[in-house]
Order: sequence, then C-alpha cells, then structure tokens
Amino acid sequence: MEAKTHKSKTLLVSILSIAALLTACSGQNDSTDIGKGKGSKVESGSTAGNEAKGTNDDPLGKYDPPIEVSFIRNLNDVVENNVLGVLKGETFEDNRWTRLYKDQLGINIKNKWVVKGSDTSEQYLQKLNVTLASGDLPDVIAVNATQLKQLADSDQIEDMTALYKKYATPLIKETLLQEGTSPFDAATIDGKLMAIPQVESSIERAMFIWIRTDWLQKLGLQPPKTMDDVQAISKAFAEKDPDGNGKKDTYGLGLTKILWGGAMGLEGFMAGYKAYPNMWGTDASGKLVFGGIQPEVKKALQALQNMFKNGELDQEFGIKDGGKVSEQITAGKIGMEYGEQWNSIWPLQLNRNNDPNAQWRAFPIVSETGETPKVPLKFSTLKFFAVKKGAKHPEAVIKMFNLHLEKNFGKTAEFDKYYAPPEAESVWQLSPMTPYPLKKNVEAFRAIDAARKAGDFSTLKGEPKTIQEKLDAYKSGSKEGFALWGWERIYGPEGSEGIVDQYDKNNQFLMDKFVGAPTPTMVERKSTLEKLQNETYTKIIMGASVDEFDKFVQDWTKLGGEQITKEVNDWYASKKK
Repeated sequence: MEAKTHKSKTLLVSILSIAALLTACSGQNDSTDIGKGKGSKVESGSTAGNEAKGTNDDPLGKYDPPIEVSFIRNLNDVVENNVLGVLKGETFEDNRWTRLYKDQLGINIKNKWVVKGSDTSEQYLQKLNVTLASGDLPDVIAVNATQLKQLADSDQIEDMTALYKKYATPLIKETLLQEGTSPFDAATIDGKLMAIPQVESSIERAMFIWIRTDWLQKLGLQPPKTMDDVQAISKAFAEKDPDGNGKKDTYGLGLTKILWGGAMGLEGFMAGYKAYPNMWGTDASGKLVFGGIQPEVKKALQALQNMFKNGELDQEFGIKDGGKVSEQITAGKIGMEYGEQWNSIWPLQLNRNNDPNAQWRAFPIVSETGETPKVPLKFSTLKFFAVKKGAKHPEAVIKMFNLHLEKNFGKTAEFDKYYAPPEAESVWQLSPMTPYPLKKNVEAFRAIDAARKAGDFSTLKGEPKTIQEKLDAYKSGSKEGFALWGWERIYGPEGSEGIVDQYDKNNQFLMDKFVGAPTPTMVERKSTLEKLQNETYTKIIMGASVDEFDKFVQDWTKLGGEQITKEVNDWYASKKK
C-alpha cells in the first residue's frame, strides 16, 4: 500500500507491519490429512523412502547429530526496523527462531543469500530467477505456482506426498485445510504433492463498505440494505455538503485508477450485482468461466457510470493511485469506500488523526435485491516451499512448519515470545515459513466478544489478549499506541471482524475456482487481457457507451481468453479425475 502524507518512514513501516499481522485457535484432529475432502487428488503411491538414515520419525523430534538446511531469504523493512531494530542480541542469522529450530529440532538454518526488501522486490526476484536458472538450489526454496511447476517438470524437486502424510502434525494438517483443499490442489502436479503451501487466509480479504457514520447521522441517513441505498448515500455525500463548508467538494465513493484491491477497490461493489471480475466461477453446466466477461459486470459498470456523471466519483480517479486517494480521505473529502478489514488502520486512521470528529464503520456488502450477497474471495496462497531433489532431509521443512505453528498457536505456545511480543509484534516473520490458523483473526474477535459480553477478560490469552490490551488503551484515551482507533474499528463491538464472523456463519464466501499455476496462454496473454479489461471498464465508468463492454468480451475471447478458458477447464477436469 502507498501513503504519502502525515507519515514518516517509521510510520509507514508500522502500517505495513500491522497489515501483515492482520492478514497473517485451532483444534487438533488425528484423522485430518491431505486428500480429505472433495476435489483433492493427491495420490498415495509415493513412499517416504528418501529420508536419510537416522531421521527422527517424531514430527517434532530432534535430529542428533544436528543437520543443516539451506534457504534463500529476503530481509524486509518490517523485520529490519520493527523487529531487529528494537531487539537486543538478535540478528537475521541468529535470533530466537533460528535458536528454537536448532534447540528443539536440531536444525541449523543456513542462508545461501539474503536480499533486503520484500520477496516481490525487483532485486529479490532477479536473484531468485538466476538461482532457478542455474540449478544451484538451496535445500528449501520458496517459489510461486509457475516456478513450482517449472521445477517439478524439470525433476529438480522432491515429491512430498508421503513425507507430508507421515511428518505433518495433526495441528498443521487441520490448520492448512481450514479453507479447503485448494492450497494443496495448487501444489499438486501430476497427482504428487510437490511443495508445502504457505497457506494464506482468503477470508481476511473479504470486502466491506466503510462509511463515515458521522456524515450518515448529519444527513439523517441509514446504513445501506441494497445497492440503491449505496447509491443514495453516495449521492447525498456528494450533493448535501456533509462537511459543512458550503462547497460541493466531497465525493460519495473512493476509487483508484487500479480499480481493484484491498482498499478503495471495486470487488465489493461489483459483488452487489453478482459480478465477480478477476475470478473464475462455474456456469450452469459446471464449466469454469471468467467473471470479468459476464453480463452482470455490465450492469455494475452502468451504475458506476451514473455515479460518475453525477459527480459522486472524483472525475480524475483514473489517474490517482492509492496514495493520492488516501490524501483525499485524510482531508475529509470522501465518505465511503469498499475495502478489507484493516482499512481502519490505513487509510481511515489518517482521516481520524486529522479530524477527531470523523467516525467510520464497516458494514456488510449488500446486493441489488436485498438478498444476502456472496462475498468474493480471491485465492491468496501464492508461496510454496519446495525441497531440492536429493536433499538429505526433505522432511525437515515439514518439521519446521510443525514447530512454527505449535510455538505460536499449539498447546505449548509461547505467543508473547515467538509471535508478537509487545516490543516487536512481527517477530514471527524471522522464521523462513510462517503458517498460522487461517481464521485466527475472526476467532480472536469471537473470544474478545464473548469476554466482552461476559464482562470478564481475564480468560483471554495469546493474540486475543494482546488485541484487547489495544482496545483498553483506546478506551482509556491513550495516545501512545499505534492506530488504536483503527484497532477498535476492527475488533470492537462494531468492528469489521464481527462482520467476518457474520459472513462465515452465513456461508457467504465465494471462493475462486481456479487455483492452479498460470496456464501457457495466461503466461503469454494475461497481462494484455488485464490491461484491456481495466482500460475498458475505466472508459465506461467515465462515460463511454456501456455497449463497449460487449466489444471487450469479443476482443478478450479472440486475444487469448478462449484458449485460456479451455486450458483452465482442462486443469479443472484433471482435478475431478
């Protein structure tokens, strides 16, 4: 995310740290295994015979003598500044996590190379590509879906099928399946599990309508129940001078030039019309179809065009990124935006800092008809830990997954030491792999809400306890904590996580149906098709004929979309066999 005003570099790092924490508790079930559940097709023919002699069969057992496992790593700003910058006696190579893996598992971590920056930075990706091309792999390498398939096709990595079944603890097996088998489907190639997925929560990418409730109250409006209500609120915010300055200088809905994303994006708005761009769903025959070319999108674009013509959208949104739109929010010029649960921390906290009377609240997305809408969830697992072919201890990576989850969320958890100690809340990022319960945030809300209703917070522990301390600090009027109002808007009685709880219990989530590696035509044409889609959508919103959408569908199909659809359906059919 990008934010340019009212923030120093340190503040931006803090925002990034908290966003990671919020998007980063579970019971155990001995029967849980990969392959359980409809659609998972991991074969069991592989054996665990590639383990070295002397391997400790205990999933949390210690190697004696110790072993060495090599990685390649990135040192991001959050870890460098907010973790290592405040901890004494710890470095990226020698810290509480490297020591834990050594002391409890007998695993010495060796970093073949470390690059400063995120694992999506240009420098990291360039060095990773060189490593992959050279074939000089570390013992364990984190890759994306495309790279995983390339490594598997060139027979450079181990089949982890039997090893995972043997060494994964019941806790890790249950946790990684909390949103279904999709992460394992994505890591399975030709019926073999070729990597351990770094499963990321899709639920935490659910969309809400964030609305300035002080403006609602001033104008005598109620929260929306239908898309007509959303548009009526937007119109009132643009026309009825909610900031009271006597000028027509406010907008109803915040939107960026990118159109999509976790803040100021259109996914939640489109879902109100049963439109799901950028996702693959099924048609009446059970075939996969691309959401971006479905007729429901056209209706949503028409509604946005009407809002644009009426001045409810910034007439220059097509050239403004998230940083620029956040400046408008900060200045009190926008009263509504669609975004994820962390939006109260950024960008909305900036508005609150600038105007203590401003108040925002998350509301559930609504539908055109008033019926309960489906909430689209983009598949979020993008990283997979593969093991070099011939590695002496391929099961070691599984043991590390086991231990990371156990020490943070298991029966022997030391949350305040290994996950989020008060002085460095992102300590968990020091570990090469960082599995977590995918519903941990909503489960934290449920624990806090139950304690709140019972009037007894003494039973809270781990993450719920840490969060409640922030809520207490906000209630006391403390100015010392970071984004305390933002935290309260997530976990308080009116918090966004309460809506996640509602979505979850109502079975409202709609998952992306395609989770495989990019198909050959996707690799070649996807960026061109995405550019075409976004340009067409933007032109229509800004006044071009809505019939331009029909031409876009034809062009999308001819320029590679038809072939991509065939390839996606071939993948889908292979998962059903």
